[in-house]
Amino acid sequence: MNEQVTIPEEVVMNKIYLLRGKKVMFDKDLANLYGVTTGNLNKAVGRHARRFPDDFMFQLTKKEYYALRFQFGILKRGQHAKYLPRAFTREGISMLSGILNSDLAITVNIQIMRAFWKMEDMLLTHKDILLKLEELEKKVAGQDEKVIMIFNYLKKFIEEQDAPRKKIGYKR
Repeated sequence: MNEQVTIPEEVVMNKIYLLRGKKVMFDKDLANLYGVTTGNLNKAVGRHARRFPDDFMFQLTKKEYYALRFQFGILKRGQHAKYLPRAFTREGISMLSGILNSDLAITVNIQIMRAFWKMEDMLLTHKDILLKLEELEKKVAGQDEKVIMIFNYLKKFIEEQDAPRKKIGYKR
């Protein structure tokens, strides 16, 4: 196996997107990491279409494509893709290593899988913190009205202090 090829974890993680509620990578990015053209990657996927059900790989809609194009700058102005990009879930990426049977594809695939697992571990670790924050938010929610009421009472108290007082004591 070609262990000399290492891709920085940040590079892989920056190519993972959340689309349709799933973490995915696009065909263009995967092809780049595997060292093949996007066309050749998609041809290989087409030859093995049975290995890629909808929960492993899906093609973007035009609406999704244009939203991503403007958000991430997938294509520069004046350039147009001939085909809509494909998005691969973790399972689909795992399946790619079986059809792109090269040492580089296997090595890169292992690195991609490790990046997915690390992201999941980070999310699970921070899930506890998120739950605590949500609890705190629920406790604090509704406190705005109480704080406003306290400030109103304080304003009244200060105004009463500034008002002229009746003198107390014996009158001559």
